[in-house]
Amino acid sequence: MGPLSLPRRVSVLGSTGSVGVSTLDLFEKSQTPVEVMALTAGRNVERLAEQARRWRPKLAVIENEAGLPELRDRLAGSGVKAAAGANAVAEAAAADAQWVMSAIVGFAGLAPTLSAAKAGAVVALANKESLVCAGPSLLRTARLAGGTVIPVDSEHSAIFQVLDPANAQHVSRLILTASGGPFRTWTAEQMAHATPEQAVAHPNWSMGRKISVDSATMMNKGLEMIEAAYLFAMPAERVDVLIHPQSIVHSLVEYADGSTLAQLGAPDMRTPIACAYAWPDRLPWPAPKLDLARAGALTFDEPDLDRFPALKVAKAALTKGGSAPAVLNAANEIAVAAFLDRRVGFLDIAAIVADTLERVEAQGLAEDGIGDALDAAQRTDAMARRVAGEVAAGYASARS
Repeated sequence: MGPLSLPRRVSVLGSTGSVGVSTLDLFEKSQTPVEVMALTAGRNVERLAEQARRWRPKLAVIENEAGLPELRDRLAGSGVKAAAGANAVAEAAAADAQWVMSAIVGFAGLAPTLSAAKAGAVVALANKESLVCAGPSLLRTARLAGGTVIPVDSEHSAIFQVLDPANAQHVSRLILTASGGPFRTWTAEQMAHATPEQAVAHPNWSMGRKISVDSATMMNKGLEMIEAAYLFAMPAERVDVLIHPQSIVHSLVEYADGSTLAQLGAPDMRTPIACAYAWPDRLPWPAPKLDLARAGALTFDEPDLDRFPALKVAKAALTKGGSAPAVLNAANEIAVAAFLDRRVGFLDIAAIVADTLERVEAQGLAEDGIGDALDAAQRTDAMARRVAGEVAAGYASARS
């Protein structure tokens, strides 16, 4: 009997975010037999407790330690153990689960994702930062532990589904598609005055504030280029981006013989989650079906690197290699936070990241083990955040 006919032990890291909620909704809609081992969240105690009472995991963890008393009160009598703190999240990731959804947003997701990989679980990866900051170490850790990493981002899931490993040497390009975000048709002058509210209003996807801003700057696509290079062992010059506003073609794989294979689907995160859960099988559920006749024209354009310089900055970090992608990620988190706090402008985000990359010298990646990889990534992250904070303060001062 396969994994779809028996209850699988699963954990969801970041269960209260958009991907975590979609994961649990998929289990509900598909009536998939699962035994939930752990659910974790950052700050949303109310939703975490609600999920824990529905799914009855062995453990519910709130990363914000101040939320522990409330979580315990809400779970009283449920039989679900409550815990709090970053260490507890990492321990939950290493619990006895066969399949772990890694959906914690930001650098905070790296340590628990590495823990899940070290435990030999199938890691359904929706946390970009784990690959960007420690991709080679994460993939090697999973392989040595007998587990695997399956991408959940729709773009990487698309490539995962259509890239034939037996013919990987014949791939000439990976092409990630991008919706273009809410500012796809805006001029640079208009974007200079963009507000946080406008930046988080994504036309196709429902996402958190930070990821939505990344989509608006197209830094999300820059991070995804780095992810794709690591996941599929592809050099930087063979990873490209196309603007595709309809978000129906999720990515394409171009082969040396001129064939280009694409994966298509309705813009719904539950579809790549279903793929990651069931692979190499397929999970039957009432999925939204793609009706191409109704979808109408599908259009594609080259990205404008002058209006969206984040793509160029990310490609430069990928080409430089070593710790440069981790610096890029940390600087971007600082810059986005400053923009959401209205301290810097929208166009300042990519500029802050570029300036930080210039100031922080890239180091080689740790190769010895999970502890070394995590320590090195944390040191790089801390240094880059400090420098990016100083750079952002300069931009904020210039605006005032």
